[in-house]
Parts: sequence; structure tokens; C-alpha cells
Amino acid sequence: MSQPVDAGHSGTAVMLARVGRGLTFAVYVFALVSLTILTLGFVLLLFGANPETPFAAWVYRGLQNVMAPFRGLFEPIPLNGKSVLETSILFAMIIYAAAALALHALIRWLTDRLQAMESPPQARISADR
Repeated sequence: MSQPVDAGHSGTAVMLARVGRGLTFAVYVFALVSLTILTLGFVLLLFGANPETPFAAWVYRGLQNVMAPFRGLFEPIPLNGKSVLETSILFAMIIYAAAALALHALIRWLTDRLQAMESPPQARISADR
């Protein structure tokens, strides 16, 4: 059920805010999925997981896509055997986490703006008191 739109705000402004919030939410979900793939890939590389197993191969394929902008930024540090400390993955995790936090704040701000636009004027006046 849709809430009434304040006469001071056009339906177009509300629609644009909803679309903006939806797009921001989609990018936020991408950032969270990317962080999950980065974390899994980091742990698998650190423990020297066998890249021929189906799960590790799937994670490494996803890791290649998510790491595209960061690939080769720092030299990997070989530990022992097949274990590798990929500092580029750690850096990518920091960047994706910062982006996710910023997007989360933007979603909250857009949600607050939408609620303010959609609430009746009398409700906003009484809420301010």
C-alpha cells in the first residue's frame, strides 16, 4: 500500500528517490558479495587450497573478476609450500568495505528522505515537536 505523497513533493521526485535507492541497494549487494568472494579467496590462497577442487576453482574464478582493478597492485608474498599472502586482496577488501559503508549510509539517507516525502505534512509537524 502506497503512502500519500506530500503536495510539496512531486511524484517524479519520489520516483527518482526510489529508483536511486534501488540502484544504490543493487551496488551495495554487489559490494557485499565481492567482499565475501575476496574473503574466501584470501583464506583459500593463504591455506594453499587445491585449485582443482570445484569449490576452490569457483572461488578463484570469482576472485579474478572482483580483483580485476587491483590485480598486480602489490607483489604476493609466498609463505611455505602453496600458501600465498595476497596483499592485493587485502587492499581490495578495504576498498570494497569502504564503498559498502558509504553505500549503506547513502541508502539510509535516501530512505529517510523518502519517508519525509511520503509522510503527510501534519505527521511531520507533530513528529518535529
